[in-house]
Amino acid sequence: MIYAVLVLGGIGLTMGLFLAFASKKFEVEIDPNVEKIMDVLPGANCGACGFPGCGGYAEAVALEGADPTLCAPGGAQVVNDIAAIMGGEGADPNAVKQVARVKCQGDNSKTTKIYDLDTEMKTCATSTLYFGGDKSCWYGCLGYGDCVKVCPADAIEINARGIAVINEEKCISCTKCVKECPKNIIEMMPENQKVTVLCSSKDKGAQARKSCTVACIACGMCVKACPVKVKDADGNIINAVTVKNNVAKIDSDLCINCGLCSMKCPTNAIVNEIKEVKKAEVIEEKCIGCTACARVCPVACIEGAVKEKHKVDQEKCIGCGLCFDKCKFSAIKMNVTEVRK
Repeated sequence: MIYAVLVLGGIGLTMGLFLAFASKKFEVEIDPNVEKIMDVLPGANCGACGFPGCGGYAEAVALEGADPTLCAPGGAQVVNDIAAIMGGEGADPNAVKQVARVKCQGDNSKTTKIYDLDTEMKTCATSTLYFGGDKSCWYGCLGYGDCVKVCPADAIEINARGIAVINEEKCISCTKCVKECPKNIIEMMPENQKVTVLCSSKDKGAQARKSCTVACIACGMCVKACPVKVKDADGNIINAVTVKNNVAKIDSDLCINCGLCSMKCPTNAIVNEIKEVKKAEVIEEKCIGCTACARVCPVACIEGAVKEKHKVDQEKCIGCGLCFDKCKFSAIKMNVTEVRK
């Protein structure tokens, strides 16, 4: 009995010593920068960076010189942390978070079902295989939640009316939902773009309206209402809003969030989610009456002749800020007059 115990103990000791030796002999040294980068990454393992998880990205940055700005969930903070570890430039202080938005409002109350999807596995991808989907609008959200299943942040839900809704505060900008949507109607947009065309239909006006009551009908009223006028590369005057392939599109780089296009849209396809309502106010002691502000105002709400103190009609003002940007004498201020829920 004692002999057997001694033999087993000896075997155990021998194996332990062998494993200790092997662990030291065959130990894989990890670059300390890899571990440091792993510590600052969010650990979402979403793959938005294009590498296999946070570990793969940390190794690529530390050992292969990969772009340190690819972690969408981590944002500017992670970029700055990696820059501190590896050296180099930090994040652009003016960078705006990108969030996913569903470009469709065609829920069950605004569209109709053209058939019942009779299958055990009800998914958007499956529905798309049958005549492009079971909704009257071929371009609309099908509401079976393929995007919900792939979201690593639980930022998406299918609401009671059968359409995907994204919580922008939870969105980590991983773009998984964008890639998963078989209708290609989820798009990444700047978080500060508050006026959005929430329609993806490319049908002509009459057909689009027949398919969905809130569809863009390409009437062009939004284009006419847009106060932003700039020249493109060919010298043509363009607006922040354009209509192409029978649907309106807002250029986030040009849009000033004035909301005029939303006000003019006859079908409510353009949604205004501006929470803080601002109004311009002239600072009389600084105003020299140059009329520059009045000339750029898209709603003619600034009164006053040349060399006279100007005044803003608060009822007409839409808070676009064009006058504020135009005034060279800092004679205009923007006041928050209302905060919407």
